[in-house]
Amino acid sequence: MKEQDSYTPPDYVLAPQSDDDILEALTTSTYQTQHHPSPWSSGICACCDDMQSCCIGLFCPCILFGKNVEFLEGRPWTGPCFVHFLLWGVITGICCSLTEGTLLGLLGSFVSCYACGYRRAIRAKYNLEEAPCGDFVTHLFCHICAICQEYREIREHSDGFSLSTLNAPPVQTMSAFPEG
Repeated sequence: MKEQDSYTPPDYVLAPQSDDDILEALTTSTYQTQHHPSPWSSGICACCDDMQSCCIGLFCPCILFGKNVEFLEGRPWTGPCFVHFLLWGVITGICCSLTEGTLLGLLGSFVSCYACGYRRAIRAKYNLEEAPCGDFVTHLFCHICAICQEYREIREHSDGFSLSTLNAPPVQTMSAFPEG
């Protein structure tokens, strides 16, 4: 009789005996080493590397924020742009003028709360590290730079995404169906 290939069982792995063994097994697993977050494609202060997004982020950050959300969620950019404008421009401006600037820091956190969720979504989508600090803190202290960095990252990872898509659609006409 001809000898057949025999089944060889996998190597036996001892179960961890202590919490330290479990921690070591988790930190050295192949999953952890393969899925380590990567750095952002550009730094938080690299706004001037892309002058178009830098200028739009500086003068109309709500538009840049809206375009980022449009790409992430596939919904029109106007809704998130309007919410950003209300949170950052109108509410902060009114309350700052009514309190002579004393509540500016508190009100600036409203837009940071709103924007940090989208930064977290970008990091999850592209497996990015939480840098230079937490998402909320990044938007609280470097909001415009964070929006510009997020835009550059989205553009880096996608084809065809740019601010030039802000153009109006071409004129459309309707015609009657041909009879026949």
